[in-house]
Amino acid sequence: MKKISNVFFITIALIIIAVGYGAIAPESFEAITTNIKNLVASTFGWYYMMLMSFMVALAIFLLLSPYGKIRLGKDTDRPQFSTVTWIAMLFSAGMGIGLVFYGAAEPLSHFAINPATEDPNTAAAFKESLRQTYFHWGFHVWAMYGIIALSLAFFQFRKDEPGLISATLKPIFGKKMEGPWGILVDVLAVFATAFGVATSLGFGAVQINAGLNHLFGIEIGITSQFFIVAVVTVLFIASSWTGLSKGIKYLSNTNLVVALVLLGLVVILGPTLLILNMFTDSFGGYLAHLIEMSFRTAPLDSDNRAWLDGWTIFYWAWWISWAPFVSMFIARVSKGRTIREFLVGVLIAPTILVTFWFAAFGATANDIQMSGLSDLTKFSTELTIFAMFDAMPGSLFLSITAVILIASFFITSADSATFVLGIQSTNGSLTPPNTVKLIWGLIQSTIAVILLSVNGLTALQNTITIAALPFSFIMLLMVVALMKALKAEAILIKKGK
Repeated sequence: MKKISNVFFITIALIIIAVGYGAIAPESFEAITTNIKNLVASTFGWYYMMLMSFMVALAIFLLLSPYGKIRLGKDTDRPQFSTVTWIAMLFSAGMGIGLVFYGAAEPLSHFAINPATEDPNTAAAFKESLRQTYFHWGFHVWAMYGIIALSLAFFQFRKDEPGLISATLKPIFGKKMEGPWGILVDVLAVFATAFGVATSLGFGAVQINAGLNHLFGIEIGITSQFFIVAVVTVLFIASSWTGLSKGIKYLSNTNLVVALVLLGLVVILGPTLLILNMFTDSFGGYLAHLIEMSFRTAPLDSDNRAWLDGWTIFYWAWWISWAPFVSMFIARVSKGRTIREFLVGVLIAPTILVTFWFAAFGATANDIQMSGLSDLTKFSTELTIFAMFDAMPGSLFLSITAVILIASFFITSADSATFVLGIQSTNGSLTPPNTVKLIWGLIQSTIAVILLSVNGLTALQNTITIAALPFSFIMLLMVVALMKALKAEAILIKKGK
């Protein structure tokens, strides 16, 4: 078995401490992490807005620059996966369960409460609800993932460095990244990944439980959620055991197919013409207001500022905390593509797919709310989508399809995460041993079950958004190192070396 690094043992020790505290004193853990999270959001909100906007600008620059011709690998390397499979992998790892969890709930929430529009439940609020959701899930997220993944892929496949976050900082710090400082960087990345995916597993179990209760009356509670996590754990570990080119590849393709089926059904069975018109109008509005939205901090409007802290700033911190996992996975499956091809794929395809998804689900939910068919706002987030289906034709089939999709996303996210955690804890091995992946799979599921049992998922969510702040500084260093390395690489190419 390949050598397990110190990162593995240090991170597990930190996880035991954090989860132990969360299990023994859940209320205290949640209160402390909530206070710190709120302090970070109110103090560094401007910084997160600037950082994410900078990532969009940098991605566009690299896409259009001469650097776009550089291949992520040797000049003779070509992509391992077809474009469709590659996009399916990006889509599954990058968003996953969140699309089903928030597909109807987030636009509906913005439709009912959004300080950017004076009157809720109006035509203006309808349009703004979709634009704001696109903003939270669109170009900014994928640009940030893309830049970090680009840095990882460039150093792994072009410069033959290990697949570690710390390895991307060598152009700045040199050999220091092979010692304690490098371990510190990688521990932070592994910690954020393990907790981020455990949170996703917890929310996924809650929504599957809610769906099964809605469909078949299965009791909502820790027993049902434990059983769901146990079944999914067996499935994703089995998938992970088969490797990247089998389990994850096939599951990602399955996710895309099931997601497109559900999306198509909502468009056909929902208010079809309204969905198409709202997508066209609101996506245009999203593009037209993109710069304004990117820098909105509402310094003189306390209500608006509180809303931004709870939504936009939270999302930016949440996505940054997911960057070590998602970006490393994107990097791993992108070998052989040019920088331009890579950035076009990462920026455009997922953004279009995600925004149309929210247009379909959001417009349908808002239309049901406006028409008075059902008051969807009275349902919890995990139940909103099922309540929406109840007001549509074919509700049973739609709900069953949604549960299948959640489970499939659930498995793929955990599957991909065990793969990435294996890479990060075996000195960057791109083919981590199955034993290590098995251990990480069990750890993630254990974290989810323990914190579900004490209602500790909110505290866990707070913890990883807090961890986003120090990792954001590492991201900036990765950008500096990448630009330095790309400049040197361009000189070598020009000289014909």
